[in-house]
Parts: sequence; C-alpha cells; structure tokens
Amino acid sequence: MQKKGCAEFGRETDVVFTEYIQAALEKAEYKKLDDATWFAQIPGFEGVWANGKYVEECRKELVEVLEEWLVLKLRDEDSIPVVKGIGIRVKEITTT
Repeated sequence: MQKKGCAEFGRETDVVFTEYIQAALEKAEYKKLDDATWFAQIPGFEGVWANGKYVEECRKELVEVLEEWLVLKLRDEDSIPVVKGIGIRVKEITTT
C-alpha cells in the first residue's frame, strides 16, 4: 500500500478551490502608492502580495500569487488559514 496526500476542502458541504480563493480575496487590502501603482496584500496570508500599475492588474497578480502560495502550502503540508468557514487541509489516503 502506498500513502499519498490529497487536498481536502472542509465545510458542511464540498466547495471548490475558486470559492476559497474568492473568500480570501474579499479580505484583500489595496493601497495606492506614491508612484501611482497599486499594492495589495491579504492579512493572514504571509508573503501573499502583489503590485500593479492599475488596481485590476494588481488584483489579477494577487490571484496568481495566492494560487501559487496555496499549491506550495499543500505540497509542504503547511497549515492554511480558514476563511469564511472554508478550510483546506491535506488528507492522507492509502492506495493499493
């Protein structure tokens, strides 16, 4: 038997990855910088930040950074914050 890690979403019902990302993005804080670019970060998500010339460009980059951050957290089996009651964790499964 072989054990593998599998991402599992937790809430009363199954949710999709994009729902978690959307909930996290609702926490994002945006700030216009002195150089007229935009900076965004998500409190509680260390290292997840983005910068762009326009706020929408900044938001798109923030989504990409968040997705990559989640993949790394899952790969490393690090804890991931619960957002709006939505949690993601690695569940060990056994395959034959």
